[in-house]
Amino acid sequence: MTTMTSPRRDHDSAVLLPTPVIDADHPAVADFARRNAEGAQDEIDAAVRVYYAVRDGIRYNPYGAALSVERLRASTTLATGQGWCVAKSVLLAACYRSLGLPSRLGFADVRNHLSTANLRASMNTDVFYWHGYTSVQLGGCWVKATPAFNIELCEKFGFLPLDFDGRHDSLYHPFDREGRRHMEYVNERGEYDDAPLDAMIVTFREKYPDMAIGDGSFAQRDFDAEVEAEVATKG
Repeated sequence: MTTMTSPRRDHDSAVLLPTPVIDADHPAVADFARRNAEGAQDEIDAAVRVYYAVRDGIRYNPYGAALSVERLRASTTLATGQGWCVAKSVLLAACYRSLGLPSRLGFADVRNHLSTANLRASMNTDVFYWHGYTSVQLGGCWVKATPAFNIELCEKFGFLPLDFDGRHDSLYHPFDREGRRHMEYVNERGEYDDAPLDAMIVTFREKYPDMAIGDGSFAQRDFDAEVEAEVATKG
């Protein structure tokens, strides 16, 4: 994935302010960020600690995908303890803003090989449109952090969990340690101060017509159970 050329906007207060989706001012979000950053030596250490809290403390669930303000809010994801890539990126951005760290939401279309056969069949494609990550300003530089896949999920699939050191972009590599195809970035969509819900809804309705993904109607499906079944079959 090539480095994006989004202009630095150190002076732009939008990257620090809460929004209806990135509700950094919600008491639960602020408390979660503060607790997980406690004891950090500096802002980079704090950002790394909060990254892992979101990556591993919030379970990845693509069936919970929804494109409404209420369902995508950071506080909602925190309360449910689960979320898809965009929801987890929103939560991470909200935590960073609550700590005074400028953050944005980044998006790309990817071929994601950490998924189940049932999910791919429902999508009618192996492309995940508007895959989300978080961009945060640390030490005067913007770095990308992708908190989507919790460590337990990676271990079940045999993939390396994605680490973040606060100094380098943390994005999925094309292959895992065994040389298997992992993640392919096929289209950059840029970085945004808030979730571009209208544009995402248009794309999802076009690309996922059978899923009604925008309203979260697939949320009753059990992604963890599907993963367990596939791993057992392959084993």
